Amino acid sequence: MRIVLIGSGNVATHMGNALFEAGHKISQVYSRSKENAINLSASIESTGITDLNKIDTTADVYIISVKDDALAEVVNKVPIVKGLVVHTAGSVGLELLSRFENYGVFYPFQTFTKASKMNFGNVPVLVECNTEKNTEILMNLGHTLSKTVLKADSQQRLKLHIAAVYSCNFVNLMYNLADEVLTEGGLPFSLLQPLISETASKVQKMKPSETQTGPASRDDQQTIQKHKDILASNDELSQIYELLTAGILKRIK
Repeated sequence: MRIVLIGSGNVATHMGNALFEAGHKISQVYSRSKENAINLSASIESTGITDLNKIDTTADVYIISVKDDALAEVVNKVPIVKGLVVHTAGSVGLELLSRFENYGVFYPFQTFTKASKMNFGNVPVLVECNTEKNTEILMNLGHTLSKTVLKADSQQRLKLHIAAVYSCNFVNLMYNLADEVLTEGGLPFSLLQPLISETASKVQKMKPSETQTGPASRDDQQTIQKHKDILASNDELSQIYELLTAGILKRIK
C-alpha cells in the first residue's frame, strides 16, 4: 500500500516506522520543518516535502498526524485526492475530513515520544470511516501493524481519550507531585518505583476498584489528618490531596 504521511511529530514518527517495517511504501513525508521532513523520510526510505501543494496525489492512503490544534488548518490545505484521507486524533471527529470523498480516523491508542522505541504490535488501533469499504481498508491496514484493531465512532474515541488523560496524563502529574514531596524530604523518587510497578501490574489483572489501597480506602482519618498537616503550607498539594481523598472515600462508602 502506498501511503503519504503528513506530520513528523511523535505519533507520525512511530506510525511511519511501523508502516515501513510492515512493508508499506511511504511515498512522502510532509512537515513544516525541512529538517524533520528529511530526518523522518530518510529513516523510512521516503521523500521529505514541506509544501502540501507538492503532495503525491496517487497514493492509496493519506495519514494526517499533527497536533489537534493544527489539524483543521492542515486538512484544509491538503489537495483533494481520490485516496483515503485519515487523521490520527482521538478527540477530533470524523466530520473534519468530510471535504474528501474517502475519509476516516486511524487512532493509535498509546502515549508516544520519539526517543522511546515501542512494539507497535501492542498498540490498539481504533478505526472509523465514512463507508464500509473504507472501514475495511483501514481495518486491514491496522491489522498489518497491530494485534488489536477495533471500530470506534467519534464519541467512543472521545470517551477513551478522556479516560487516557485520567489514567496516563493525570497519573504522571501525580508522579511529578510525589517527586516534589520526596525532594523536599531529601529522598529519591526511585523509592517509589517498585510501588508504581506493583500498582500498574495489579490493574492488568483486576478492576481498579478492587486494587485501591491507602489511608482513604481504610477511612484512616488519623493518618489523613497527619498528611494534611504536613501539606498545609502548599495550597496546590493540599487541594489535590483533599479532592482525591474525597473521591476515594466516596467510593468506599
